[in-house]
Amino acid sequence: MNLPHAPTAPAPPAPRPGAALAALAAAQFTVMVATSNVNVALPRIAAGIGLSDGATTWVVNAYGLAFGALLLAGGRAADLLGRRRVLLIGLGLFAVASLVAGLAGSASVLIAARAVQGVGAAAIAPAALALALALFPPSPGRSRVLGVWGAVSGAGAAGGVLLGGALTQAWGWPWIFHSVALGTALVLVTVVVLVPRTADRAAGRFDLLGTAAVTLALTCLVWGLTTARGTGWTDARVAAALGGSLLLLVAFAVIEMRRPDALLPPRLFATGRVATGRVAAGNLLMALLGSVWIALFFFLPLYQQQVLGQGPLLTGIGQLPLAAANIIGASLAPRISRRLGATATLTAALLTEATGLLWLSRISADGSFAADALGPSILVGLGLGIAFVLLTALAVEGVPARDAGLAGGLVNTTRQVGGAIGLAALATLSGSVTAHAAVHEPHLEALTSGYRTAFTISAWVVAGTAVLALLLARRAGHPGPARATTADLPSTDAADPARLSRTG
Repeated sequence: MNLPHAPTAPAPPAPRPGAALAALAAAQFTVMVATSNVNVALPRIAAGIGLSDGATTWVVNAYGLAFGALLLAGGRAADLLGRRRVLLIGLGLFAVASLVAGLAGSASVLIAARAVQGVGAAAIAPAALALALALFPPSPGRSRVLGVWGAVSGAGAAGGVLLGGALTQAWGWPWIFHSVALGTALVLVTVVVLVPRTADRAAGRFDLLGTAAVTLALTCLVWGLTTARGTGWTDARVAAALGGSLLLLVAFAVIEMRRPDALLPPRLFATGRVATGRVAAGNLLMALLGSVWIALFFFLPLYQQQVLGQGPLLTGIGQLPLAAANIIGASLAPRISRRLGATATLTAALLTEATGLLWLSRISADGSFAADALGPSILVGLGLGIAFVLLTALAVEGVPARDAGLAGGLVNTTRQVGGAIGLAALATLSGSVTAHAAVHEPHLEALTSGYRTAFTISAWVVAGTAVLALLLARRAGHPGPARATTADLPSTDAADPARLSRTG
């Protein structure tokens, strides 16, 4: 007698791409929140644990430096070990470091925890971007991913200021870190549930020598720029750090040319329609944009608190118009690009941002947020959101699947390291202007003079980036405004949906 077969349990349904994209976007949002949420709380953090002026800057730069210096390594690790696995490891490390930062009772512990946060973020950002690109085929699906990425990145940076302000005023500065720890733990669980496992490991070995060289080079560079703010550019330590950074970068270039499994392989820049064109152009322009991006979320909250006298909560609320404009800009970027062309759209976005920054350079010591900062914030947010989407697309153009994580790590590296360098340089310049003005001006006027200088230089950097974008577009074979579409930008094969599986 034949016994009936036991019923076979139905296979669990595969997560929908939209839900998985939301989980990955939440991971990117968390990383960006940690980039800016301490800015509004810096005065209270300094008073609470006795931070010096130089140490206050390092609360921001420790995270940015570790994040930027290790992003290439994080992207390569994601390619070699599996992107989902590296993402989960990064989220776990990020959550633990955030908890320790909130419990810190000294400057050294806080700065060290911020650096470890940066290490976790360096694993999260490239792995999450590569996984998100894998969820959707090339345009228009890929344009959707980049639009979401631009929106959550800008919103995370601005939302970090709001969250930092609200929590600092309500419960104290440690809660800006405790909240990130809790949020990251929730994101980790969401990724486990919603993001499918992937069979996406690339062959090869990890380039330890190249990673050490570039990490030390970037560390020396940003340390030298930051230290120069307090000691001056002629200090022997500053000169040694900057000189050492240059030598290490040269050594890194030599190492990469000779290693078969280089951290930054030449093939990454030999893809796309014109060799060495689009990937290099996208990353160079992103570095310049990043040099202004992080500094904006550093100086604007300081102006609101130290000059206008706003509390942390009101300062955070003041970032909402910028965040909303950024989300709108990122959402509209694909549509505008299809109509006007990628080059024309990018140039217009950068000039819009430059106009907003130049407007911010007219802030006054006896002004108000509505009169001095509201309008400029909206212009900056719109331009920033559009430019981020187009530059990210340009930087991943034509990158082969085996290097998808590395490409994501590289574009995040250029933005983050550019931001760390820009913040260090602008903070040094702003501090010098303030110190000089304090000799013959009241304190608030002197502070405002320093902030005005930072915004003025930022405006010219972004305007110069717009001009450079036009020049590089022609050299790299970027399609002209009449022919370009968003499909011309995000056409990487980094993500073949067929490679996704729940058991890979």
